[in-house]
Amino acid sequence: MSDSEREALLLAIVRELEAELRPGRLRARETGTLDAALERELGLGSLARGELFRRLEGAFDVRLPDELLAAAETPRDLLHALAAAGGAPRTGTAVAPAPMEPAEAAPESTRTLPEVLAWHAARHPGRRHVLFEPGDRPPAELAYGELLRRARGAAAALRDQGMAPGETAALMLPTGLDYFVCFLGIQLAGGVPVPIYPPARPSQLEDHLRRQAGILRTAGCVALVAAPEVVPLARLLRAQLPALRRVVTPGELAAGACAPAPLPPVAAGDVAFLQFTSGSTGDPKGVVLTHANLLANLRAIGQAFEMLPDDVVVSWLPLYHDMGLIGTWMGSLYYGMPLVLLPPTSFLARPARWLAALARHGGTLSAAPNFAYELCVRRIADDELAGVDLSSRRLAFNGAEAVRPETLRRFAERFAPYGFRAAALKPVYGLAECSLALCFPPVEAPLRVDAVARAAFERAGRAVPAGADDPRPLHFVSCGPPLPGHEVRIAGPDGRELPERREGRLEFRGPSATSGYFGNPEATARLLRGGGWLDSGDLAYVAAGDVFLTGRLKDVIVVGGRNLYPQELEEAVGELPGVRKGCVAAFGSPDAASGTERLVVVAETREGEAGERERLREAIRQATVDLLGTAPDEVVLA
Repeated sequence: MSDSEREALLLAIVRELEAELRPGRLRARETGTLDAALERELGLGSLARGELFRRLEGAFDVRLPDELLAAAETPRDLLHALAAAGGAPRTGTAVAPAPMEPAEAAPESTRTLPEVLAWHAARHPGRRHVLFEPGDRPPAELAYGELLRRARGAAAALRDQGMAPGETAALMLPTGLDYFVCFLGIQLAGGVPVPIYPPARPSQLEDHLRRQAGILRTAGCVALVAAPEVVPLARLLRAQLPALRRVVTPGELAAGACAPAPLPPVAAGDVAFLQFTSGSTGDPKGVVLTHANLLANLRAIGQAFEMLPDDVVVSWLPLYHDMGLIGTWMGSLYYGMPLVLLPPTSFLARPARWLAALARHGGTLSAAPNFAYELCVRRIADDELAGVDLSSRRLAFNGAEAVRPETLRRFAERFAPYGFRAAALKPVYGLAECSLALCFPPVEAPLRVDAVARAAFERAGRAVPAGADDPRPLHFVSCGPPLPGHEVRIAGPDGRELPERREGRLEFRGPSATSGYFGNPEATARLLRGGGWLDSGDLAYVAAGDVFLTGRLKDVIVVGGRNLYPQELEEAVGELPGVRKGCVAAFGSPDAASGTERLVVVAETREGEAGERERLREAIRQATVDLLGTAPDEVVLA
C-alpha cells in the first residue's frame, strides 16, 4: 500500500468513527485533518480510541502497540505507527501459570497492611504476589519477600529525605510493580499515601499537573512520587505548593536508600491512605481511611465471598481507583491470592486480553465497571477467543458505575459457549466512604432484577412490583444485602427510616466507615448523621433484604467508571465568549451502546452563523478537556 493510499484509508476510518459518535456535528476539515487532535478536536476519548485501534488493525492487518492508545495525539501519529508496523501482525507477551508454594490468608491478629505483608513474607517469601503482563513488553513478577525488601528500601530513602510519621506523599504512577513498592514504602516510613491518577498523554502533562494541584494542596503532600517524565514539570509546582518538599521517581528511591534503619511503628488506627473522590480542582475531598477500616472491609468481603489463597485474581483496573487498589490488590495481598495484572490500556486496546488472561491463569475472581462488560460483548470477535475457557471464573464483580441488566444478560449469553456461568455475575455496591464495598450478593444467589411499576415509582418513590402485562416497567438490579458487620437503612427527607420498597437516601454504618474528609470539617459534617450513620448521597430502596440502587443525589457523572463533576465545567463554559453565563448544563446520559454514561454539555447562545457555532462547540470541547481531562461526547447549543 502506498503512503497516499494508507493516509486516505486512515482518514476515512477516522471520519467514519467520528460521524458515528457525533452524527450531529460538522465534519472535520478536509485539510489538516492528519494533525487534528484526536481528543480535543475529534472528540475521541479512551473508549473511542480502542474502537479506532480495532478498525485500523483490521483494515491494515497489523498489530499496533498498546502504548499508542495513550501516546497518539493526532491521526499523523497513527499513520507513522501503521507504517512502522508493516504488514506482519505482532503478538503480545504473556506467561503461563507456574506452580506456587502453598499459602494462607493473613490472620485476624494482623492490624495493618505492613503487618499483612510482613506475615506473608515471613511464611512464603518466594511465593508470587503479582504477575504484571504489560501487553507488548516482557512480563514481570513480584514475590512477597522481594516486595517487603524493596518497600523497606523505599521507606528508608523517604525517611532519609526527611519524611516524618503522619505526613502525606502523593503517588502519580502508571500501573506497574513500582506502584506497590512505593505505596507500601510510604506506609512503612510512617507516611500516608495519596493516590493520584497519572497523565494519559505526554502532551497533557502540564495541564494534568495543574488539575492535580488542588489535591496536592488539600492533602498537604510533602512528597510526590512520579514517573521520570513527570518530574521536571512537577518540580515547578513546588513554587505553588509550599508543603511539597520533594519530587522523586521510584528509581531514585531505590537507589537512594541507605543502610536499613529502624522504621516507625504503624498502628491500626493510623491513616492508611487518603482516597480523593471529588473534583480535582475547586474543592477536592479526601476520604480518610485507617488500617482498621481497610482490614475490616477486606475481611467482610472475604467472609461474604469465601475467598481463599487458591483463588486467582485477574485485573486491568487502574490502581488509583479504589476498586483496583483496595478490592483487587489489597484483597490479593491479605488473602495470599496471586494477582495477574494488566495495564488499563492493554484492556482498552484489546478487551480479549482480559478474558484470555483469565483463561490462561485459571482466574477465579475479577471485577470491572459495567462499560467493560459491554465492551467485551461488542468488541471481541470469535477468532480472538480460540482456546479460551472461562469455566474457572467463580465471581465476576460489576460495580463502580450503574449496573445495567441488559449488559449482564448480553455478557452471559455471549460467553456461555466459552464456559462462562451467568451465576458468576455479581452486581456490587460500594463507595470510598465505606473503604470500598458495602453491599454484595451471596455467592450462590442468582442475579435478581426487580421490575417495578413506572408511574408509582416516578410519582411517589414506591417500588411496586410490575405486573406481567406491564408494557414499560422500570428495572433495577439487586446489589445484595450489606456486608457482614455493616448496616444500611433508607431515610426519607425528614431523616426517618422508610419501609421496604420506598425510595430514599441510602445511609450506612460499620467498621469500614470513614471518620470523614481530610481537613474538611464542613464536608464531614454533611456526611455524618446521628447514631453513627453516614450519608452515601445515593438513592435506593430495600426489598427482601436486598439493596436496589436507583440513582444519585450527588451531582456526579460516571463515564467509563470514572466520576466527573459538572459544576466547575458549567462555570468554565459559562465564561466563554458567546455563551450565556449561568445558562450551561453538564450531565450524564445513559448510553446502551457503550454500557456507561455519555458526557453531554448544553449551552445557550445567541450565535446563529454556522461557522461561529462550530467555533463555539470547539471552544466548549477544549474547555472540557482542559478541566476534566476528557472530551464531551456531545455539545449542544440551545
